[in-house]
Amino acid sequence: MMERFAQMLATGSYVPERVVTNAEIDALMGESTSAWLEANVGIRERRWMAPDQTTSDLIVAAAQRALLCAGLTAQDLDLLIVSTDTPDYLSPSTSVVVQYKLGAERAGCYDINSACAGWVTALDQGARYLLTEPTAKYVLVAGGYGMSRFLDLTDKKTANLFADGAGAVILGVGDTPGFLASNMLAVGAFHDALGIYTGGAFRPCTPENLAAYGAPKVQFVKKFPKTFNTEYWPRLMQGALDKAGLTFKDVDLFLFTQLNLRTIEMMMDLVGQPIEKTHWVMDKWGYTGSPCVAMALDDAIAQGRGPKPGQVVLFCASGGGISMAASVWKWTAGA
Repeated sequence: MMERFAQMLATGSYVPERVVTNAEIDALMGESTSAWLEANVGIRERRWMAPDQTTSDLIVAAAQRALLCAGLTAQDLDLLIVSTDTPDYLSPSTSVVVQYKLGAERAGCYDINSACAGWVTALDQGARYLLTEPTAKYVLVAGGYGMSRFLDLTDKKTANLFADGAGAVILGVGDTPGFLASNMLAVGAFHDALGIYTGGAFRPCTPENLAAYGAPKVQFVKKFPKTFNTEYWPRLMQGALDKAGLTFKDVDLFLFTQLNLRTIEMMMDLVGQPIEKTHWVMDKWGYTGSPCVAMALDDAIAQGRGPKPGQVVLFCASGGGISMAASVWKWTAGA
């Protein structure tokens, strides 16, 4: 029996039409933060979804583009994994909505919520499903972010950062390795530092809670150590590379959580690799949470800066909780 390997076949991404500039954010907040934001974070503008759009719509649009790129239809999918922490509903899952809207009638589906580390975590699950389920051929791994619905426009810590978007990849089976290794870390002591804390079982949307805390909104409650990512990301990535038998020098494309360009610049310096080996999209799309890494991959490909067959791609993400995930792949698409 031929050995099965999980490969990345195609990518897709979607951003809403509405462009929100830093100047518009300043006007909404009644305070200018644009100069600081561009200098310290790298964000110039972002996209917010239309009133009649929701997270599942963004994911469906990205998924359709990935399927088109792969030369497949929704009917070909065996499994659909959706990563989001801005779901359409508390219950049921957003993945069942995507399955319905996409017309993926054959596919099983489920959501994962690992905050902004979710898509890289889901990528690991999709690959391992293909490796262990002999009847499966194609898995859609998608992330969606609709954080504009949960913004307090008077909060200068969040209103100018967060945006909306979606990214997706199609995984398939091949006779050469694509997925090489992964690594995950967490520091649960920060579970109450950043998130949407109203609306769940901890603080239900009762009239009393809504009066006291307002509608569900994303907020920084406690400060993170400024050096958190620069402390943990090298260890996170090293763990994945060690499992793959590779070094930082072997990596051709690094794709990180797209929150802060300065952190990415510092990270490339820390691992001793040139900035040309990474790609970013937060400057034009803002911070899009879980799918941002997939969106950066798809944009790199669209810009002609994507990986070539045989090259190594390393994904590295962290999110509220704090959850972290890294995944190493050999690029096989187009080979």
